[in-house]
Order: sequence, then C-alpha cells, then structure tokens
Amino acid sequence: MKKFCHYISQYMGVMVLAVAVVSLCCPSSFLWVDTSAISPMLGVIMFGMGLTLSLQDFRIVLSRPKDILIGCLAQYTVMPLLAWVLTCMFVLPKELALGIILVGCSPGGTASNVITYLAKGDLALSVGMTAISTLLAPLLTPLLVWLMAGMMVEVDTIGMLLSIVYVVIAPIVVGLLWQRFLPGITKKLVPYLPALSSLAICLVVGIVVSHNAGQLLVGGLLLLVVVMAHNICGLGIGYLIGQTLGLPVQKKRAISIEVGMQNSGLASSLAAIHFAAFPLAAIPGAIFSVWHNISGALVARFYAKRDNLAKADQN
Repeated sequence: MKKFCHYISQYMGVMVLAVAVVSLCCPSSFLWVDTSAISPMLGVIMFGMGLTLSLQDFRIVLSRPKDILIGCLAQYTVMPLLAWVLTCMFVLPKELALGIILVGCSPGGTASNVITYLAKGDLALSVGMTAISTLLAPLLTPLLVWLMAGMMVEVDTIGMLLSIVYVVIAPIVVGLLWQRFLPGITKKLVPYLPALSSLAICLVVGIVVSHNAGQLLVGGLLLLVVVMAHNICGLGIGYLIGQTLGLPVQKKRAISIEVGMQNSGLASSLAAIHFAAFPLAAIPGAIFSVWHNISGALVARFYAKRDNLAKADQN
C-alpha cells in the first residue's frame, strides 16, 4: 500500500493533467461533485500539512529569520505584481484577471516542498517559507487582492480573511494538535499523506475544470499562456533574487520554487466562495494547479541532471 501511495505522489503532475483532460473532454465525469466541495478538499490538504509540521520547523524559522524574510517578501511581491502586469499586458476579461490575481496573492503551495526536495534545494527553508506565508495569508491575501482587484470588483476582505482561517489555518492547527496528542496514529498516517493530498488536488482540478469546461474550450489557450508565463516568470525571478543576494545554490532553488508555486487550490476556493458572480475566476487556479506541478517536476529533473553532470565532471 505504501508503495502504491508513493507512485501516486511521485506522478502527481501526470495525474493532475489526466484529470484535467478527462474533465475537459467529458465534464459529466466530475459534474456530480458540487463546487462547494473545493473548500473541504483544501482543508484535507492543509490538515495533512499540519500533521507533517513540527516544532523543529518553527525553530528553523526562528534560527533563520533573514532567509525566511527574503523568501516571504519575494512570495508576496513578485507573484502579485506579475499577476497584475500580465492581466494588463494581455488585456484579460475581468473574471479571468480576477482569477490570475487571486493565484498571485495566494501563499506558497505545499507541493513546493516536494519539488524542492526532488530538486535538492534547501528543504528546511522551503518548509519554513510555506508555513510562514500560509500563516500570513489571512492578512496579506485579502489585502493584496483588494489592492490589485479592488477597482474591478468589490472585495470582501473580512470575509476572505475568515475563509482562509477556516479553510487553511484551522485545519493546520488541528493537524498540529493531532500530531501532538496522538503521535502513534500520526506516525501511521504520515506515509499516506502525500498520496491523499495528491488525490485531493486532482479532485479540486476535476471539479473546477468540469464546471467551466465550455468557457475553457473557448478561451483556454490565451489563459494557459498567461498562467504558464506567471509560473515561469515567478520561478525565474525567485532564482534571480537569490542570485542577486549571493545565496548558496540550495537556497536559490528553494526560493525559486517557493515563489513560483502557489496554493492555487486556495485561489479557486476563494473564487468559488467570494466571487460566485464571476464563475470564470476559479479557472486560473485550476489551470495553475495542473501546470505548476508539471513545470515543478521538469525543474526538479533539470536540477537533478545538472547535479549529476557536475559530479561526473568532478570524477
């Protein structure tokens, strides 16, 4: 069973892509699941994150405040600004622009930790950045969305803050408490969590894509280009920030991946809850969920090959 779960988490990008294609070509495969299921699915992912976090992770944050500060500043400046610039450059319709901005203003995604590990980056820094950017999300995400999209639509900042607390922070806290008071059960659950999170992400993608398949088929290509540009520019600028500051290669990789990979499931969830009048706003998050897992896997493979070549040259 553990081996099967390992394969699920290892090939998450392929699974997400397959689910996206199936739900796009045959929407009825996921139409039976209401969009209201997105929030509980995201809660499951965040609960899993809480189970895997430890006091040691927070000690790392306290022992490396400079690195975490650099990473979080990059997270909450680069991606929101990129989102705003891209929506202006491509003159996106209001609904799609809102969706891109929601993705840009979201915290780092939990998949970034897996990709950083595979890319032989600084895993402790990645985990610390994800944890802190997630804890900051109730304040910064609504504020940034209001700043970037407040001229286009009415933004309920207090409502978004509460949604992020309920959907993200509360499940993480429950996971931490579960780990603290039920360590035996937690130890048995942890090996299966990456697979469970992968399946939850697949379900979120399937729900969003199937409910908006018609609109995706009409304007999907332009949106795909914008989403890809958003992610790739985030990865590149994140690396350049580390390069400019003269950080070691492991830290540069961690910051690059953490900045470029967003909690796009949260973006889709916020779109469905708070911007129901703009159903297309949930689509960029779904596409980002598919694409950033593919690009992340490619980046990890590129770094791994680069390291192998460097070792071969030394030998």
